Amino acid sequence: MTLAHSHPVPQPRTAVPAVPAVVGADLRVPLVTGERVGYANLDHAASAPCLEQVRDAVDELLPWYASVHRGAGFASKVSTRVHEQARASVRRFLNARDGDAVVFTRNTTDALNLLARSLPRHAAVVLFDTEHHAALLPWRGPNVQRIAAPRSADAAAPALAEALGRCPEGPRLVVLTGASNVTGELWPVAELARVARAHGARVVLDAAQLAPHRPVDVRELDVDYTVLSGHKIYAPFGSGVLVGRSDWLQAAEPYLAGGGATRRVTDHGDHLGVSWSAVPERHEAGSPNVVGVHALAVACDVLSRHWEQTVEHERVLLERLRSGLATVPGLRELTLFDGDRDRVGVVSFTVGGHDAGYLAAALSAEHGIGLRDGAFCAHVAVGRLLDRVGGHEQRALRASLGLGSTVEHVDRLVAALRSLVLDGPRWNYVQVDGRWEPENDPRTPPPFLS
Repeated sequence: MTLAHSHPVPQPRTAVPAVPAVVGADLRVPLVTGERVGYANLDHAASAPCLEQVRDAVDELLPWYASVHRGAGFASKVSTRVHEQARASVRRFLNARDGDAVVFTRNTTDALNLLARSLPRHAAVVLFDTEHHAALLPWRGPNVQRIAAPRSADAAAPALAEALGRCPEGPRLVVLTGASNVTGELWPVAELARVARAHGARVVLDAAQLAPHRPVDVRELDVDYTVLSGHKIYAPFGSGVLVGRSDWLQAAEPYLAGGGATRRVTDHGDHLGVSWSAVPERHEAGSPNVVGVHALAVACDVLSRHWEQTVEHERVLLERLRSGLATVPGLRELTLFDGDRDRVGVVSFTVGGHDAGYLAAALSAEHGIGLRDGAFCAHVAVGRLLDRVGGHEQRALRASLGLGSTVEHVDRLVAALRSLVLDGPRWNYVQVDGRWEPENDPRTPPPFLS
């Protein structure tokens, strides 16, 4: 359905709860027209800005930074304690079970690949094919079943039950996403986990898009493994985590072979004898990213203290965003499920007759707005959703909200889209290596890039 009105619809005043502050909230960016404006960051779903409290915690740690688990010096002992305390923060954040392993990784993609490498031999894997590539691509072999996403959330459970019924005997794993990174819609994780249990399957939850927006309780959801990324939850320092049952992880060969994953290495002439460490160190070879791990843990602690304000802040802005986008001529919002399902602050859409990359370039260059265009590392999902809404668009636009978003950002996006659709851009644009760019772009990078 095309969502359009011929004239702007006035937006009411909106009361938005105060939320934790992010670094860069006062960033001003240049426009091609010569002005500078406050940056409207509407791309939180890709990478969220750093929380000020996370930045401060990192600054506090850096003088004490030293090797972890390997040094006798006092700073090394401090860093080791910071690293191990971070596991407790993540465990609290997810309400993990007492016996669950907390394995630090680089990001969600790394965590899911680690789990894929740790599956028992001949394990069957079942997943919906609208997953993000991080959850779609790591699974290999003849026992992987991909289910076409249903048009309603209610149809997901029967589809999963049917797929699990076709699985061979043996270990089974169901891969689920908490919130779609394309549409923001929430999947019925608890209901699907019950179906998995009834068929003797374990469940891994990709919480990358859910964890920044809503509390994740792995006991309440009854999932076996959960993965998330620091850069999605306001801790962009290169850390992620896999939390879950330790038996498959303990039985698997280490994800990486190297220092830290070993208890003892002995020389037997023609070969080396290796005794591997137990989980979690078994899968954390190499010098750990203690700064990233600490940042991730602090973000978990901060979000845990502010869920009520965070959820309400996003609800207000999302409602305003969707109602505003409905006034843009030719705009079609992408949705996985029929009906208005609960969602986090992610909205993807097309605007009939307008290339998504062209609009994204103009929104940035002329209005200081950052959002995403393309297929959002979910090519199968976006391809099907684009087919659903019709038209000839090959890519979509995505606006995603977070703690750094404001009413002014939302209203600026809506006004800018209407202006581009109704009046056209104020600048000329050309394609460079397949991407739209302002012709003779006069903007200059910040001094540290010169």
